[in-house]
Amino acid sequence: MTNQPEGIATPDRRRVLGALEALHERYRGCNEGRIASYIPELSKADPSCFAIAIVTVAGEVFEVGDRQATFTIQSLSKPFTHALALADRGRGHVMQRVGVEPSGDSFDSIIRLDSTNRPHNPMVNSGAIAVTSMIAGSSPADRFERILGMLGRAMGRRPSIDEAVFQSERATGHRNRAMAYLMLNFGILDRDVEEILDLYFRQCSVLVTAGDMATMAATLANGGVNPRTSERAVETEHIRDVLTVMHTCGMYNYAGEWAYTVGLPAKSGVSGGIIAVVPGQFGICVYSPRVDERGASVRGIKIFEDLSRNCGMHVFETWRQQGQVLNHLDEVRRPAPALPDTTHPQGDATVHKRDNALG
Repeated sequence: MTNQPEGIATPDRRRVLGALEALHERYRGCNEGRIASYIPELSKADPSCFAIAIVTVAGEVFEVGDRQATFTIQSLSKPFTHALALADRGRGHVMQRVGVEPSGDSFDSIIRLDSTNRPHNPMVNSGAIAVTSMIAGSSPADRFERILGMLGRAMGRRPSIDEAVFQSERATGHRNRAMAYLMLNFGILDRDVEEILDLYFRQCSVLVTAGDMATMAATLANGGVNPRTSERAVETEHIRDVLTVMHTCGMYNYAGEWAYTVGLPAKSGVSGGIIAVVPGQFGICVYSPRVDERGASVRGIKIFEDLSRNCGMHVFETWRQQGQVLNHLDEVRRPAPALPDTTHPQGDATVHKRDNALG
């Protein structure tokens, strides 16, 4: 049962699914990038898994590919815990401890805090750990239950965690542990570091599907109300803050190029998920576990670039579609706009190559 907003025509289901299937077919043979292995348990992911899901603000669902495949939410949880911290502590308190500026660094940068010793933003690991420390509750179990409850309202079901991934993160998360103790030294964290890290590692280990994450993105697109259950997950007053930080910081040191080529509030995760939000219209998730050096799904980036080019869903183009982006989705005949290749293999993965001229 869908509830199409007034003034927006119901999208042609066959047309939308056909376009998504065409994209899935185009990129399923792309084997660039590598599965993240710095969390050992993540390296067990099936590299062939590939799913695309869209959920509209009317609650309509479009899915292609491995729709049943599960993966851990990882950094895709960050916008939602940011929203919960804003609700618990207020914007002023959160901004005293975590900034909103793009860092220009990788998601796990340990070198730089800003001039006031704050993490740059809630999307990098240091900022997300600080945000997690602000979640209210009478005990660690209560705080985790509040996070699970909010994530569950956003996805429309009770989530569970992958215990093996949680233990793997806890055992090997020395870089995050170093960040946390540095923030403790600066007074950004004010209680037991190991307790905060356990909460952070647990939230990153929540199991989801592409459909779950598209629903969560659609919840943000729908002003904080899950469009499939009509249950509020995020307060309306915090949506602007969350989407702004996603737009400027959600893709880490790829945020500028993402804003240029895709142009949507988005978040990537090292398990291979990328979500994006078209405010007032729909949420979308692509899952494919091969990631580039920035921890972003290679297939996912290509899919979003193609969609932005073909149906005008860039935030500075949506006005031309009069609130009906999906109704302009064509057969996605034109491949992603290619920028000159300025990247090279580095670290644990290789940034995908761009073979065509800028067009």
